[in-house]
Amino acid sequence: MTHPPGNFTLTARSGSARCGVLETAHGPLDTPAFMPCASRGLIRALDTADLESTGLQIAICNAFHLSVAPGEDVIARQGGLHRFIDWGGKLATDSGGYQVFSLAEPKNLTEEGVRIRSPKTGEWLLLTPERSLQIQNELGADLVMCFDECAPFPCEHDYARASFERTLRWAERSREAHQRPDQVLFGIVQGSVYPDLRAESAERTVALDFPAYSIGGVSVGESREQMLEAVDTCLPYLPEDRVRYVMGVGTPLDIVDCVMRGVDLFDCVLPTRNARHGLVYTWSGTLRLKNSAHREDERPLEEGCPCPACQRYSRAYLHYLFRQKEVTAWRLLSLHNLQFYAGLMRKLREAIGEGRLGELRGEVARGMGS
Repeated sequence: MTHPPGNFTLTARSGSARCGVLETAHGPLDTPAFMPCASRGLIRALDTADLESTGLQIAICNAFHLSVAPGEDVIARQGGLHRFIDWGGKLATDSGGYQVFSLAEPKNLTEEGVRIRSPKTGEWLLLTPERSLQIQNELGADLVMCFDECAPFPCEHDYARASFERTLRWAERSREAHQRPDQVLFGIVQGSVYPDLRAESAERTVALDFPAYSIGGVSVGESREQMLEAVDTCLPYLPEDRVRYVMGVGTPLDIVDCVMRGVDLFDCVLPTRNARHGLVYTWSGTLRLKNSAHREDERPLEEGCPCPACQRYSRAYLHYLFRQKEVTAWRLLSLHNLQFYAGLMRKLREAIGEGRLGELRGEVARGMGS
């Protein structure tokens, strides 16, 4: 029997951590899973064949930026986002809510939506729940998000309440505007760092009965402890039989700690952004490849890593490429970091099934210097 998109089946448990399978229009997604950020339909310096080689199952794109260029109508006429970027895996799109946080001025935020200047032309654009879902429906990603407001950090309790109340009203409008049953629509919990607001937002968002849920408004400047507290507050309200996504998290240790709490899905710019700054993840710690200590180091970045950077090149050569500002360095280091994240998610799924998640957590914490 084929399950409809959004169906989530648990396959293993270890404490609160869980493995599962989320059904999508482009096949099953094994969780826990990580989504690299392909904001404009690509990861800088990589193509989709590169991404496929890492073993990652899914990527997330930026609906707002794709609507600006080339336009969701152009992508729809090309057969949708999967075909446009030649990606056979799963795709998610955000709602544009992060652009409310990062690009819009408070005075341009109203009950209707938010006015944002186009980063391409400078003209004013109105982004509303209805417009956001229209864009995402035309792009055709597997996982789509309600339009939400990501409150800034820090903010006052009264502002955070007004923000999450508006997000709830926008969630209802997003659900009404959503037109494609083959796409899994996520409700988004907000509430900043205030436990009472987080709990209320989670409870009321779940009452709207979405097929999946996101915890938003974290990794926006708060401390790691505040992020984890927000996750801890929200999770008891989120249904066991729905996939749970923490947006914008994060570091390898953040991911492990959230998985141990019962989170299934993650996205973050860190592995590829850090690669472009010469920071490389390995199981024995992070390397800063621009440092002169690597100038004559004949070792690979990581013994046994299957990525092309490790299979073919020394740290010395990669250090040289990076110091020369060669784009090839961005490509090779990005591939390595994505391979590391893919391996981390695979090890997490295995550790949950084998009951040794604490052991893996210790290995990651030692490698990350925590």
